[in-house]
Amino acid sequence: MKRTLHIIGGGLAGSEAAWQAAERDVPVRLHEMRPEQPTGAHVTGDLAELVCSNSLGSDLPDRASGVLKTEMRMLGSLLMQCADACSVPAGGALAVDRNAFAREVTRRLEAHPQIEIVRTEVTTIPDEPTIIATGPLTSDAFADELARLSGDEHLYFFDAISPIVTAESINMDIAFRASRYDRSEQPGGDYINCPMNRDEYETFIDALLQAERIPLHTFEMVMEQGVKAGPHEFFEGCLPVEILAGRGREAMAFGPMRPVGLTDPRTGRRPYAALQLRQDNLAASLYNLVGFQTNLRFPEQKRVFGLIPGLEEADYVRFGQMHRNTFIASPKLLRATLQFQSRADLFCAGQLTGVEGYAGNIATGLLAGLNAARIIDGQEAIVLPQTTMLGALCHYVTHAPLEDFQPMKANFGILPPLEGKPIRGKRERAAAYAERALRDLGTVTDCDVPIINR
Repeated sequence: MKRTLHIIGGGLAGSEAAWQAAERDVPVRLHEMRPEQPTGAHVTGDLAELVCSNSLGSDLPDRASGVLKTEMRMLGSLLMQCADACSVPAGGALAVDRNAFAREVTRRLEAHPQIEIVRTEVTTIPDEPTIIATGPLTSDAFADELARLSGDEHLYFFDAISPIVTAESINMDIAFRASRYDRSEQPGGDYINCPMNRDEYETFIDALLQAERIPLHTFEMVMEQGVKAGPHEFFEGCLPVEILAGRGREAMAFGPMRPVGLTDPRTGRRPYAALQLRQDNLAASLYNLVGFQTNLRFPEQKRVFGLIPGLEEADYVRFGQMHRNTFIASPKLLRATLQFQSRADLFCAGQLTGVEGYAGNIATGLLAGLNAARIIDGQEAIVLPQTTMLGALCHYVTHAPLEDFQPMKANFGILPPLEGKPIRGKRERAAAYAERALRDLGTVTDCDVPIINR
């Protein structure tokens, strides 16, 4: 009888890890505390529930996120299968009906004969092979256990989620359908756009800067001992819009409200700024405000965002909110195999490792599940080539300088330089990175992976 693999956390990483190990004939016990023990952001008890956006990022083959997704598909990712099956129009991105996606993942895992799902909170790390995938909303009790394991080497940052409104409440006399540069999967465009002229934008920014915010709890405002408060108060990749606006009046127009690639059909010109809304469910009845993470009080969100043309009477089914996320000091604690340096049969996966973004979380779960199964079978854990996007991500989070370590998403900057004559064009260079990554991953197809020099 093979030893049982315990997986703590049924989010994106834990769900993918469970499938990968179970498909290799390893008995899996997947521990998920929801719905008995809720979090501050989840609303269901489904596995792999998406909390923030419903987009898994670009799916274009020459974009970093697209390369990572292609790698996962090559390695047999369950969650990529479910995402593809539950996708909604999003231009060149892969976005899903979040409820359908989570239900499908849950159904597939519940039906697997090698997976047992245990709906209880775990407060201690088992002595058996284990993958820790509790995610950024780790419970207080298990966070204490992580602190004991890691010697209090924790890092914290605050994360925020965007509001969702009903489609029927958007004023389409002002708003219009379009995708940037006409990249669209459906007639008229995949996004709803709310255009703003200069005066409308200035009025909105004034209101945003003066709006009342929800105070952070005292325990959230105090960083753990030994961690600098400044760089980790907010995660740069997911700033609340009010914080971004405070960095300069044009920050929003060059950030989430950049109007490039859009033409307002009422004027025939590019708007000064534009809010994009992305379809959030298959029925196309709900849309989320792209890039509008916020910690404003709920009435203030309705008032301030109502100044955006097209959202004057918007009906909010979810307001934006903010929560504390947790990740560990991976450069000190983990190997590139996602094993803990102190214990070969203990792994970590997902956002806890310092990988940012849904796709990265799923991918690290895939590798952790694959490697845990190999360890249980008496094989060595693998290190993926650094020329692959997943290999580069795992190398980054386990080798980055600890003093300024922050979560990292898939990007071409973490890959080794291309060999040969320099490629000047950005698109051509990205395509070359992608071609090399997939070629090198081809050497590890079916997970008959050679051990790469660590």
